[in-house]
Amino acid sequence: MRLALTRPPTRPRPAQSGEIVLEVADVSVSLGGNDIVTGISFEVRAGEVLAIIGPNGAGKTTLLAALSADYRYDGSIRLDGRELTEWTSRELAIRRSVLRQQNMLSFPFRVVDVVKMGRAPWRDIVPVEEDDRIVAAELSRTDTLRFAERTFTSLSGGERARVALARAMAQRTGVLLLDEPSAALDVNYQEQVLALARAYAGAGNAVVVVLHDLAAAAAYSDRVLMIDDGTMRAYGTPAEVMRSELLSEVYRHPIRVIEEDDGSLLVVPRRFADERPSSAAPFEEKRR
Repeated sequence: MRLALTRPPTRPRPAQSGEIVLEVADVSVSLGGNDIVTGISFEVRAGEVLAIIGPNGAGKTTLLAALSADYRYDGSIRLDGRELTEWTSRELAIRRSVLRQQNMLSFPFRVVDVVKMGRAPWRDIVPVEEDDRIVAAELSRTDTLRFAERTFTSLSGGERARVALARAMAQRTGVLLLDEPSAALDVNYQEQVLALARAYAGAGNAVVVVLHDLAAAAAYSDRVLMIDDGTMRAYGTPAEVMRSELLSEVYRHPIRVIEEDDGSLLVVPRRFADERPSSAAPFEEKRR
């Protein structure tokens, strides 16, 4: 009996700048019988960064998991003009890459080998030499080349996050999905990582990033999707979405948005550092 050979998928067509590459229409996600995300609709275009913001428990990570095809959903999510569920896993892997919050890797793989995992979907599609060039480029770009021979499990949380980003970008997909990529990083690397995401979009790709840092969302994104309690509260440019009244209402905390002379937005939450907490008295009594 002769076994049929499975042909590798064809290389995706590069999207034109401004072309819709991810289209989300009336998407809802239920987990354990609970509605986590309800009726979300938006578009993601090539060359743009879309930031998803909202308070803890708003449904940001759940929505990103649906976009990644990790969760079942109601409604429609179309990637490159085709429903997400109609692509095979490998076809998806050469069209969208995902950086999740938790880098769950417990085996002592070398860093260089972890980054090489991002090239696995391209086996038999591109030459090995191209794989090696891309891996080296991403190790250098994320400042992880200097510990390329170390094991992933020996790294700090911030170092692991950068290696995971290198793997995701080495996958070279038209859509990059990032879930809080700068959460474990110091200020220097936070800015570098978000600048890398901005540059990845600038090369003609689309980036969707979940962020808690509102100032970073205003600075690095082209469009912002704000969700609260699983529903969409606003979608548009940073100037359209990042408004003091709306942010203060959604985050249940006073937030000011100041437009600088160059048009950039400064997002400033009210600070309690100089205020006397109402619960200070019991601590003072204990000290006596």
